[in-house]
Amino acid sequence: MANRNPFKLPSKRTELDIADLKPPYLHSEAVAEAERCLYCYDAPCTKACPTGVDVPGFIRKVATGNLRGAAKIIFEANALGYSCGRVCPVEVLCAGACVLNLQYRPPIAIGRLQRYSTEPFLDSDFMKGPPAERTGHKVALVGAGPASIACAVYLAERGHETVIFEKRDVPGGLNTWGIAPYKLHAHDAINEAKWLLSSGIKLKTNVEIGKDVSGESLLEEYEAIFLGIGLGKDGALGIPGEGGPGVFGAIEIIERMKTDSSLKLVGVKSAAVIGGGNTAIDIARELRYLGIEEVSILYRRTEVEMPGYAHELAAARAAGVRFYEKTLPVRVIRDGDKLEGLVVARAEKARPVQGTEREFPTQMVVVAIGQAGEGEIISEFPGVECDSGGRVVVDETTGRTGNPKVFAGGDCVNGGKEVVNAVAEGKRAAIAIDEMLRG
Repeated sequence: MANRNPFKLPSKRTELDIADLKPPYLHSEAVAEAERCLYCYDAPCTKACPTGVDVPGFIRKVATGNLRGAAKIIFEANALGYSCGRVCPVEVLCAGACVLNLQYRPPIAIGRLQRYSTEPFLDSDFMKGPPAERTGHKVALVGAGPASIACAVYLAERGHETVIFEKRDVPGGLNTWGIAPYKLHAHDAINEAKWLLSSGIKLKTNVEIGKDVSGESLLEEYEAIFLGIGLGKDGALGIPGEGGPGVFGAIEIIERMKTDSSLKLVGVKSAAVIGGGNTAIDIARELRYLGIEEVSILYRRTEVEMPGYAHELAAARAAGVRFYEKTLPVRVIRDGDKLEGLVVARAEKARPVQGTEREFPTQMVVVAIGQAGEGEIISEFPGVECDSGGRVVVDETTGRTGNPKVFAGGDCVNGGKEVVNAVAEGKRAAIAIDEMLRG
């Protein structure tokens, strides 16, 4: 895809050294794969998609050479159909539901066909029809990630004025700076965001709610607010020696791989990733692909209890990642500022067993144990409440919070699911906001 990125990214950044593991199909490959589809009636793959993409419908159009028609079907259901085609865990969603699995045959490569169908059109205006009749209603969206962008697209299509406030200088949210580079590079995420925003959506970058603009002022100026603020800072282990060189947070290290030219991993021969979720697995795989010889995942429970997807675990193992279950770091070993390794203990019920401590040499540590909520932003909007886990509480059918003017979706609500879930929640809120504004 051509790089139309209007935002500046360093020309030399680590992510460019990581290959695309699922490169785009050639035409002949795509048609051959599409022709394997059974075009099921009442298709389970469509039911498994959180945004309800008509999977057999778009694949049939790929098979008949109607790529424009395929893209139209995808984008109408999922505004971020391109990036979802690249980053969705299709193995547990649409492809996991493919009936070919029941016949012990490989499922249709739905994600790759979706990418094939959408990628050519991100440099075109083919999806843009005549502008919708303006309603005069104004909606503010906080955060420029997948949930907010999806919500804004569907609201703009209905004629509402939409303004997105983003605290960073680039749009895209985690698609830009938090998705594993082997799945999606930053410039591709920004290109997609720019294409979607060009449909009349206003973007204001470098604006932080509570600092540059108050929640109160947004509530006064706009008739509805959508919070797509994601999650906050990386979680910490809270052990001695954790603060200092060589120890990174999960989102921090991915962001630096994707947007920072100063990250230097040359000479690092061993790394330990703490955590058992998909982000921890992604990081471990990335570090192996970058040539780090010994990459280990340390998890406080058993491998069976890891929340990461089984197919991701298998891929990490195939890449040479080592797994240490029931292992818990209790201290970081340093010689001055230099990281020497960890002291780890055997864990039982996720707690260290006294007397089982041992040294675990490593030159790099990545802590991937989740993220905190964005409490400071949420507090700007009276009536918006969080649960005990820091997630915004919303009505499940509308995305409406305890404040009738404020809606929310994405990671700040679901705690950190997939991009496609964020899109579905943004779309859900857009429908509810539209109904509210029209009375």
